[in-house]
Amino acid sequence: MTAHDTPVRLGRTPVTVTALGFGATAIAGMYTEVSDETAQDTVEAAWALGLRYFDAAPQYGRGNGEVRLGRGLAGYPRDDYVLSSKVGRLLRADAPQHPDDYDSTGRPYDAGAPDVATVYDYSRDGVLRSIEESLTRLGTDRLDIALVHDPDDYVDEALATAFPALIELREQKVVSAIGAGMNQTAALERFARESDPDLFLLAGRYTLMEQAALQSFLPLCAQRGIAVVAGGVFNSGLLADAGPGARYNYDPAPPDLIARARQLAALCQRHDVPLKAAALQFPMGHPAIAAVLTGARSRAEITENATLFDQPIPPELWDDLKAEQLIAADAPTPADP
Repeated sequence: MTAHDTPVRLGRTPVTVTALGFGATAIAGMYTEVSDETAQDTVEAAWALGLRYFDAAPQYGRGNGEVRLGRGLAGYPRDDYVLSSKVGRLLRADAPQHPDDYDSTGRPYDAGAPDVATVYDYSRDGVLRSIEESLTRLGTDRLDIALVHDPDDYVDEALATAFPALIELREQKVVSAIGAGMNQTAALERFARESDPDLFLLAGRYTLMEQAALQSFLPLCAQRGIAVVAGGVFNSGLLADAGPGARYNYDPAPPDLIARARQLAALCQRHDVPLKAAALQFPMGHPAIAAVLTGARSRAEITENATLFDQPIPPELWDDLKAEQLIAADAPTPADP
């Protein structure tokens, strides 16, 4: 067993995942179109590497992510892996295109997506429809984890309707764990205090680039026994490649953040550590972080992610990152006892 396929229990839930999970964003065609064959091969490679935690959402590729993930997993025993998807977004052919399906330049986030539109719906009926439709696209009979998807402008509605619906499904043992996946911590803290989530998927907000989650979010989750999965550890690609065209938070990266990413890369290079390895492993230093979730669009990418997740990193790297004020001085690191 290696670091990436180490089994980890998600907080107080009965769900056990691998420390490294596979997200279906990239095989859904985010930024660049991916063929059905490449997507299938990528999922099969993830399985061969020992990954047993797979996450999707209706919005990923406007259905492509779930369809392709389902096809890739179809030949494997359902009890041998954990499957997560999200609620709050329905896909409808007769609805106008939603602006959130496009980046700040007007370019669609997902290349090759079907001609359907995302419709936001956090009602109880919307949650039930979302899960039913996800199961159809995934070609399976159950989800292990159901997450409320990015309810940034719908926090009150999510608390009033979406979370109670998910709690009901958990009580009925339709799903084993519930929570929310977001790119911010303020709303997640409110969910932690005002509802009963098992886990959060925090995308892009606890990485080598930013550690504001240390202030209150991660301590609150630790106090309440809420597991946290770190997604977006490359900050939309900036920590994977800070070259021309680099993205941050799904949009073109500003020059100051590109410069900071290059500083991080240069320091890592002094220790003969790829920046991507440090980015993948850094979140696991915090006791509230249970797993890291990454997307990959090819066999080569997911193999590289698993290899870098396992790569030994000298403690001196983390010390130097703090000494040069590139990460927070109080950030726990994988080298800490």
